Amino acid sequence: MDSGGSITGDKKVTPRVSTFSLRLPVSLKAAVEKMAQDEGTSMNQFLVMAAAEKLTAIKTAEAWFAERRGCGNLNQALAFLSRDGGEPPAPADEPDGLTEPRSGTRSV
Repeated sequence: MDSGGSITGDKKVTPRVSTFSLRLPVSLKAAVEKMAQDEGTSMNQFLVMAAAEKLTAIKTAEAWFAERRGCGNLNQALAFLSRDGGEPPAPADEPDGLTEPRSGTRSV
């Protein structure tokens, strides 16, 4: 259900809002209620802010990757990865169960 915005006598604008039912797992709803209460806000306001923060994070990441798209140089990257030197992976960096260096791994 949409509700139109309004302007009061002192020219404050109330944004349009939409009302809808939201199905949440009981445990998530309880956690949101507690967090909202701890922050001194309503559950509705908490969820509005959470949605706004998530949208901002996604848009920021999309812009960051879009800005860098096409800026890489494949030949330079491959040259860097195949350069002489470096160290083989530490034992803790190898996948579980792999004790011998992987094929193509150079030792120093």
